[in-house]
Amino acid sequence: MPKDTICKTVRQYNKTPIHIEDMKKLQEIAEDYRKVKNYVYARFGGIGGLSKIYPGYTVQNEMTGSGLRISMGMPSVYFYLAVFDALGDIKSQWTRTKSKVINLVGRNENFTPEDKHYLRFLLKIHNAFEQVLNGKPIELKKDIQRQYDLLSVNVDTDRLHHYLCRQVRKYHAVQHTDKADGFSIAERAYRYADHGIYISIKEKRKRIFIPLTDNNQYKSQLYVKLYPEQGNVEIKVPVHMAVRSHEDYVKQVGISVGIYTMLTTDEGHCYGEQLGRYQIEYADWIRTQTKSYNRNREQNPGRKKYHAQKNRFEEKLHSYINCELNRFFRTEKPRTIYLVKLPRPQVKGANKVINNTVAQWQRGYIRKRLTQKCKEQSIEIIEVLGKGISKECISCGAEGEKSNGRFFCPICGYEAQEKTNTARNVKKRGQGDGVLY
Repeated sequence: MPKDTICKTVRQYNKTPIHIEDMKKLQEIAEDYRKVKNYVYARFGGIGGLSKIYPGYTVQNEMTGSGLRISMGMPSVYFYLAVFDALGDIKSQWTRTKSKVINLVGRNENFTPEDKHYLRFLLKIHNAFEQVLNGKPIELKKDIQRQYDLLSVNVDTDRLHHYLCRQVRKYHAVQHTDKADGFSIAERAYRYADHGIYISIKEKRKRIFIPLTDNNQYKSQLYVKLYPEQGNVEIKVPVHMAVRSHEDYVKQVGISVGIYTMLTTDEGHCYGEQLGRYQIEYADWIRTQTKSYNRNREQNPGRKKYHAQKNRFEEKLHSYINCELNRFFRTEKPRTIYLVKLPRPQVKGANKVINNTVAQWQRGYIRKRLTQKCKEQSIEIIEVLGKGISKECISCGAEGEKSNGRFFCPICGYEAQEKTNTARNVKKRGQGDGVLY
């Protein structure tokens, strides 16, 4: 796609509840889709499948020759999408495994710098990685082979190969799914007409009709999510849209993200000042419902109403966040936004001492929506290191004091709203007059 477009997901919904028989036919496709994915996971998700998953045509050919599609009576428009969907999951799982091993290598104090360099080389070069795990001699392209030979001279390759194999066996998991709640659908398997969509089923030359709440028509691969209990479907559509450019968006804006006030700029402007109220209300409700459920757990009260109300709370909160972000863009007209990079998740999970309000903080959603909207509006985001940024005085750089939302520097006497001082430090670091991440 051209550089001036981005991809976003739009959703379509059924206008009336889907008939039970039609829903069963969709569920049958979803169940076959799940079985195909699990077959691919089991056959190609392990070490033996590493040589076949890139670029993936070998997997496609083997799946064609397996006869699975014919035995299941599954249309090819669903079968091959399930194959490549599972193949994408396998590749992602290997990426996570490699990242885990790279982190372990970096923290291992028994390895020399040469050992670590050698292991990182193996993890980076797919053919070398696959050959080591499968016990094959390492044979690479001429230039890469020369690099490998230089690295292998100074290390105990057998020891390092054994280490790599042990860690992969320990941390790599072959995937499996029990969910049959949706499936991807190719363009030739559906047709928009009559204010709805016709979807192909397993019976030849037959389709079911689903009336939609809108009359939009698309030509791309869709994903159909099923909600059989409600008789509903959700159709996810990837749409490429043009990026907007604003000549009047010229400001450089530093922002500080907060739990009670969503955004505070370096000029002291606040957006989302009711965020704290919404989140406290949400957190209090979660706490009350959890206590009630635990008291009546033995009576199996179910969670249907709970999840419905929880979704309403989140939709309300997300709607407010999006409205305030839009107001931020209209008012500030930023060309570049500077903000603190999110810290990595803790290794051993969340701190259970943190109260419910903080636990329900929508920081990740705010960051995701801010990033998406910046892409849509051609706005640059620069992330900076956040270490000590809220305690640093913007005036003299000394460590100040914070109290009741105010910042005070005992050295130079500078005083400001705490979040404003933080936002100014963010902008300072982002513009290079400080420590960049």
